[in-house]
Amino acid sequence: MARTQAPEYEERREKIVEKAADLIAELGFRGTTLGELAIACEYSKSLIYYYFSSKEEILYAVMASHVDVLVEDVSNVTALHRPPREALGMLIRTFMQHYVGAASRQKVLLNELNSLPEDKRAIVVAKQRRVIDAVQSLLVEIEPSLRGDEARARVKTMLLLGMINWTHTWFDHGGPVSSEDVADMVCELIGIGRPISPQPAD
Repeated sequence: MARTQAPEYEERREKIVEKAADLIAELGFRGTTLGELAIACEYSKSLIYYYFSSKEEILYAVMASHVDVLVEDVSNVTALHRPPREALGMLIRTFMQHYVGAASRQKVLLNELNSLPEDKRAIVVAKQRRVIDAVQSLLVEIEPSLRGDEARARVKTMLLLGMINWTHTWFDHGGPVSSEDVADMVCELIGIGRPISPQPAD
């Protein structure tokens, strides 16, 4: 008979992932121990092992939980069937909104990919490419001169994503400039105008 999960299962698992993200972002994957994670969560080490079999599995959960949100952002914006210029603006704003609440996970995703086992790393990279490809597709639709020039289109895509991917290193979400303002500035810099807030698909 299958073992039923306790009602607090997901809540505890998410707490482990959240605390792990903060610790790994601060100390690095190699510098973070399961003992430190247990202390941060106020759980026993054995309870950590109940939810995750290894430190590498926790690292994967940190990355997957973040990149899955970005993949979902792409799906949600795509489902609205907006013109490419508008869709890209909405996507940039949505990404920025999520980065504000996930600075540690974003830092871990950018800095610790090589710490994952090869099979897990391949899954995360494939999801990242889905996000990158979606942004590139919109850029090519907006700027037809990029069509047929894969190298240039990719470089422009990575330049765009580079503007927002590293905002966790300097952006103060409690400061006078909001994440929406930053998204607007990025849109203006790449010449697509001010985005509108995304609305859920029907």
